[in-house]
This record gives sequence, C-alpha cells and structure tokens, in this order.
Amino acid sequence: MTTSTPDRQTDPHCETLRRELSLRLARYAETERVIVTPIPGFLVSMRTAPSACLFLRYEPELVLFLQGEKQIELGGTLYRHTGGSFLLTSIDLPVMSQITRATPEEPYLAAVQRLDMNLVREMMSREEFPPLAPGQAPQGMASGVATAEMLDAVLRLVKLLERPAEIAVLADLIQRELVFRVLQGPQGGHLRAIATLGDQSQRTAKAVAWLRDNYTKTLRMEELAEVAQMGVSTLHHHFRSLTSMSPLQYQKRLRLHTARERMLLEGIDAASAAFEVGYESPSQFSREYRRLFGQPPMRDVKTRRTPTAEAAYS
Repeated sequence: MTTSTPDRQTDPHCETLRRELSLRLARYAETERVIVTPIPGFLVSMRTAPSACLFLRYEPELVLFLQGEKQIELGGTLYRHTGGSFLLTSIDLPVMSQITRATPEEPYLAAVQRLDMNLVREMMSREEFPPLAPGQAPQGMASGVATAEMLDAVLRLVKLLERPAEIAVLADLIQRELVFRVLQGPQGGHLRAIATLGDQSQRTAKAVAWLRDNYTKTLRMEELAEVAQMGVSTLHHHFRSLTSMSPLQYQKRLRLHTARERMLLEGIDAASAAFEVGYESPSQFSREYRRLFGQPPMRDVKTRRTPTAEAAYS
C-alpha cells in the first residue's frame, strides 16, 4: 500500500488562520458529531476520540482538516491528513476511513464543503486556470496543503454561522470564491477534468455515476462503455485512473458497504442482504465480505452494532 501525506503547513499566517478556525468550529460543534449547518452544503465534523475503521462514500467535496489526524484508504493508497491539509474529491468514491488522532483536549475537527459541479463549470467558463502538470493523470481524489486564501474563505463561512441573517446574501459569494481558490491551485486540474464536458475524465465520471446508481445489476463492460461513449479498454484505463479501482472492484465495494448498512440498520440476515445488493451466491458474498471487512458478515455486524451517526460523514 502506498501512502500520500501532504506537506506540513509552515506559513505562520496559515497557522494563525487554522488555529482561529479550530477554536470557532470547536465552539460551534460543542459535542462530537457531524453537523449540517444552515449554509447549503457546508458541514462540520468533530470527534474527541479515535474512530473505528469505517466504510464511507465521498461525494464531490472539499474537506479541510484543522485538528487531529484522519486516514483514508482508496484503491491501495492511504491518504493521511493532519491540520492544515485538505482533501478534494471530484466524483463519488467508496473509501475506508479512520480518525487516528483525537482527544477531548484537541479534538479532530474538519470543515466540509460539498461541490456543485454546475458551479464549477460556470467558474471555468469565466476564467482560464492552470492545467495539470505534464504527465499527471486526472484523479477522483487528490490532497494538498491549504493556502491562506482557502483558509480565509472557510473562516468567513464559519463566521457567518454566528450571523445567520447574512447567510442568504453572503454564503454563495464566499462559496464561489472557495471554488475559485481550489481551481486556481495545483489540485484544481483534477476537478476541471471531471467538469469539462466531453473530456474523457468527464465521460468516465458518467460511467462512475451510472455504476453507483445501478450497482445491483450484473456488470457488463460493453454496457458501461456505451454509457461513457468510450471503448471498453479505454474506459477501463480511465476508470482505474480516476477511482484507483476497476469497475468490478468499485461495484463490489458499493455492494458490500450497502449490505453492511442494511444488516446494521435493518437487522436483516446475511443471505437476504446479499441478494438485495445483487449477489446470486451467499457464499461468494461471505467470502468477499470477509476479505474487505476482516470478519464474516454476522460476526462483523455483531461487533459493529453501535450508533451509526459517526459513520455518516467526514
């Protein structure tokens, strides 16, 4: 497994902004939980202790990590994030996620802004942005170190939470600025590739979305290639580049994660869960479940049967 760790933040101004953001978010959250704020698409996450390794689905979003440490595994790459770094996802991705450092004195804190791809395209139509570095392939997940401009924009969003009457007027303006800052940065090319209509990455993203919505169906690569309007081998190459998985691996992760959620939340047995997510053989389901989660289905569910709010988001 390879590890991707953004460089540590060394800019004193960025450190000052990060500390202020941490103090304000900790006051706003008050207790450990994921909060959907009054600002559209803006969430706050706080934990005072490390978490179990959880299976999550990341949507197109920007996650700004302010305190603590979180590890995210995608397709054999481990992304390790500490305060001052960010994670950018441009498509829906099934990941394994774990908060590895958090205490009551210094809780894990993160701010999450979901990304509207239509807004991204609108911003791209108004401005020329730097391309990806030569030879750099677009990826659905990328990480980096937050700039002062990015931190300042998020800080102003957080301050709006203290002045709710101003949210309707100012939040959209600040969110547009935040998208602009992301597109300006070295990781913005990954987002632009997904948003560019007709680009191979954008067509591949259509295949990812189709597979996300039809994961219970038998996977036929010819049908998926038709959705993307690409050849089978070309789609396979670009799919792996964006998601770090093959289409079949992506489908398996979605199936197994959904089955796990249904067993936990609805109390159904493993065989029923297997059939509901598209497996024809419960024994195959159990083998693949154990390979991904480390235990047979019902034993895993028994050890994991805790309140599921912590798995809801970043």
